[in-house]
Amino acid sequence: MFDLAQLFQKSELIPVIIQDADTLQVLMLGFTNREAVERTLQTKTAWFWSRSRRQLWNKGESSGNFLHVLEIKTDCDTDTLLYLCKPDGPTCHTGSVSCFFREIAI
Repeated sequence: MFDLAQLFQKSELIPVIIQDADTLQVLMLGFTNREAVERTLQTKTAWFWSRSRRQLWNKGESSGNFLHVLEIKTDCDTDTLLYLCKPDGPTCHTGSVSCFFREIAI
């Protein structure tokens, strides 16, 4: 079993990248704390810490578009998580499949 304390040695909040388990498309980026990770492990749905509302939230609790977590990985520095998920519907609150749909010209 992975020691969750390792994740939060540098900060109480760490980024979590959400990726579609089938297409590997990046769906969103959120932030998580230890309690949100524990709830994610218990429920197998993605929980986050809302920095603006300063509270835990379960993605999909109001929209019905839950993110079912199939796999969790950590990066080499153990300070970022990757959730491979099966989404119930669009991930973005705008109705877009992914939160990453605005292109910046380079």
